[in-house]
Amino acid sequence: MISHAIRITNRLFTKQASLCDRIPAMMIECHENASSSQWTTETASTSETEILGKRIGAELAAGDLVLLTGTLGAGKTCLTRGLAIGWGALEQPTSPTFTLINEYHRARDENRFFHADCYRLSGEVDAVSTGIEDVIDSDGVLVVEWAERIQSLLPESWLHIEIGASRDNGRVFSFTACGERAVELLEKCRASR
Repeated sequence: MISHAIRITNRLFTKQASLCDRIPAMMIECHENASSSQWTTETASTSETEILGKRIGAELAAGDLVLLTGTLGAGKTCLTRGLAIGWGALEQPTSPTFTLINEYHRARDENRFFHADCYRLSGEVDAVSTGIEDVIDSDGVLVVEWAERIQSLLPESWLHIEIGASRDNGRVFSFTACGERAVELLEKCRASR
């Protein structure tokens, strides 16, 4: 398979850095010979962010990995709440900042949705002590906030969403998909907008 990149934008942001300048270095390059795709969109409110999450969450399947990066207060947990609700979580999604990993279930099957917040972790060694490797290797959906703190533990296929502020207090979402399933997921998300 030949590596390719597609950049699709809903709107051009002339005063912002290029997409590659805003994505952490660990996320810029997909592994060799992987399919890749990129997309940028924005929301104007927390309710729109949650709706975006619900649309993406409805497309999530067992084994999907979603990596979230952005500053404190960027909207990672708000987006994740939408992801979990769209996926079908029975429980009310909450931030796992202090518990590190939350697990959600849904009625239609035995699949699980894991939400990890790595903000309080000092790095990969600290992460291993939490058991996050077992979650990464599970068949559930995994959403990781502050994914850059555990980069060496992550598999090669993922959907990365970098969240930043827009000029009008909204949020800009820069998506990068790496791997065939992640590219498929991203294209479904883009089509649902």
